[in-house]
Amino acid sequence: MQVMQVLHMNGGDGETSYAKNCSVQDKIISIAKPAIEEAVLGILDDNIPESFGIADMGCSSGPNSFRVISDIMNIIYAKCSNLGRLSPEFRVMLNDLPCNDFNAIFESLPSFFKKLKEEKGSGFGPCFIAGAAGSFYGRVFPRKSLHFVHSSSSLHWLSQVPPALNSSASTALNKGKIYISKSSPQSVLDAYSMQYQNDFSLFLKSRGEEILSGGRMVLSFMGRRTSDPTTEESCYHWELLAHALMSMVSEGLIEEEKVDSFNAPYYAPCPEELKLEVEKEGSFIIDRLEAFEIDWDGGVDEAVNNTLGALSRGQRVAKTIRAVVESMVAHHFGNHILDELFRRYAQMVGDYLSKTQTKYINLVISIIRKG
Repeated sequence: MQVMQVLHMNGGDGETSYAKNCSVQDKIISIAKPAIEEAVLGILDDNIPESFGIADMGCSSGPNSFRVISDIMNIIYAKCSNLGRLSPEFRVMLNDLPCNDFNAIFESLPSFFKKLKEEKGSGFGPCFIAGAAGSFYGRVFPRKSLHFVHSSSSLHWLSQVPPALNSSASTALNKGKIYISKSSPQSVLDAYSMQYQNDFSLFLKSRGEEILSGGRMVLSFMGRRTSDPTTEESCYHWELLAHALMSMVSEGLIEEEKVDSFNAPYYAPCPEELKLEVEKEGSFIIDRLEAFEIDWDGGVDEAVNNTLGALSRGQRVAKTIRAVVESMVAHHFGNHILDELFRRYAQMVGDYLSKTQTKYINLVISIIRKG
């Protein structure tokens, strides 16, 4: 599977779209907001530039695409207003893989600009927004063009499935599984760890070229609290999806070889792994690193209930996961299995969550570009 050509969140605004099923990601953005505000104000303490460069990497589409950008601009506008000066102009770059639904983002720009003008008036600096399609595991922007980079719910995706798992050997290395599992051999764990190290190091090196001295990044993504990569908090949502697939294998609906050859390009690191890669790469220093628990369905509130209707918890989780992984599953297995697969997955998730308090772990790291 070529991740860059395949992976994207479900576009549009239909029942299975990412726009309608992103409450978990919305919750993660809310949790990271204090770190974002602290980082942006930290940049402004040194100097308020005439032109402020911002990048959101892994922007996806839907209601969250402009949320962080709005928050960042609000922080800068409030700071400038308190100092009695005009805000800078804003250069905003929205990055994601080429298959992302950029059309939906650009179609919402007029209403976004209208809202800015109504809320901020003439004292608000001009705002220029552009899309940048490409992998963030490499250079995306000009050298020293950015002051602040944000990425949420994206860096747990790898640039590729670890090559060792794509072996043509007659026996699959991670048989019956699609990600790290308690039953996975050590070679699978090592392959995922190595791919993560290579990818995250390249991400840091690339951003180190693009971010000005003293600029900052706030990154949030799925992780784990312990050094054990097989812990349920980091991998059991994949384990249950593998169970759902294998239940269809047992009924002859899917070929077992298809499951054995499907591996998720995903890795949930622990804080120690993050620290090690930042220190090894050397372009940044860590200012803040925290871990937070997130409910698998993002937590049920009135807004979610009104949007999703009277769905079970398992169904809510299944819709969220489907909006994220459908592109990969459909590419490998075909569209015809999707409804039945996620019906089974919803049932399995509901049964599992009725017996356990397992939550996702989200890591938030704030780092500063060295001088």
